[in-house]
Amino acid sequence: MYLKQLSILNYKNIAEAVYVFDPKINCFTGKNGIGKTNVLDAVYHLAYGKSYFNPLAVQNIKHGEDFFVLEGTFSKDGRTEQVACSLKKGQKKVLKRNGKVYEKFSEHIGFIPLVIISPSDNDLIMEGSETRRKFIDSVISQLNSRYLQQLIAYQNIIAQRNALLKYFALNRVFDKEQLLVYNEQLEPLAQAVFEERKKFLENFIPIFSHHHRTITDAAESVNLIYESHLHHNSLSGLLEENLGRDRVLQYTSTGVHKDDLLFEIEGHPIKKFGSQGQQKSFLIALKLAQFEFIKQQSGVLPILLFDDIFDKLDETRVEKIVRMIDDKVFGQIFISDTHTGRTEAIVKATHQSYKMFTL
Repeated sequence: MYLKQLSILNYKNIAEAVYVFDPKINCFTGKNGIGKTNVLDAVYHLAYGKSYFNPLAVQNIKHGEDFFVLEGTFSKDGRTEQVACSLKKGQKKVLKRNGKVYEKFSEHIGFIPLVIISPSDNDLIMEGSETRRKFIDSVISQLNSRYLQQLIAYQNIIAQRNALLKYFALNRVFDKEQLLVYNEQLEPLAQAVFEERKKFLENFIPIFSHHHRTITDAAESVNLIYESHLHHNSLSGLLEENLGRDRVLQYTSTGVHKDDLLFEIEGHPIKKFGSQGQQKSFLIALKLAQFEFIKQQSGVLPILLFDDIFDKLDETRVEKIVRMIDDKVFGQIFISDTHTGRTEAIVKATHQSYKMFTL
């Protein structure tokens, strides 16, 4: 799987651009704010149907314009695949594959396996549990469309249950039987999501640990811990137990939509006890594990986006990552950096084909 050509029109700060890529390594260099990350985000957008950095789609339209268009030509299993994504103000976003419009964006997830490593990944450490749940769900969904549909169904029913709790509070009424209808629908979906997340992490954590040891020479002990209410009770039991609390809060306070993934270094939360370099190494190991997991499960080498690869990393750790490129661990790679000479010296050392784009 690799991206042959990318066309961009009115996307973020890019008015118009066309790039023809190398099947192995592609580097975008230039000053900060010039649009390097936006090119990588355009590639991500074609894989996921949304921006990695700004979920508000209309804000990805170039200032002063009414629409954006992204088009990519991919090579997959010896076939050429055309993927296009466009948005016009006041209209719905359109995602197409080989000219056919997707009715649901979820149908496209997993078609273009892709992993991004970016300074913005720090949100996984610093932000709340929702960000880490989205990470888990993103990895599983690329490989398991049934899981994605179950997750969407669960979230829709939770929204309906929450709306009913608000209605009860607003109108000072309560009907437990109405809530039970939603509880019964949620139970099998929650259990399915929980079991799939648990199974995923059982396979994922050893891969993560291996990559972290490689990057750091086993300098630190790290761990991922799956936290879920369902470890100790069924959802129906939890909903019954928390009924009074839900009525006061006017939303569903327990379930797999509250799961978390705890990040630890030397037995302590990395958010509090990890240095910037340790946090960066942790996150890169996490994303490389995502890459490896998708590769193992699908048999396809995902596209890898390295946004600002040198951010908060010392040269030794960068060299270890580059050595993995040299060992042919990866397929097509996109790199952004501020220093052209530094980047070209690094990629030359991989003995792989490459292209440099100076913006």
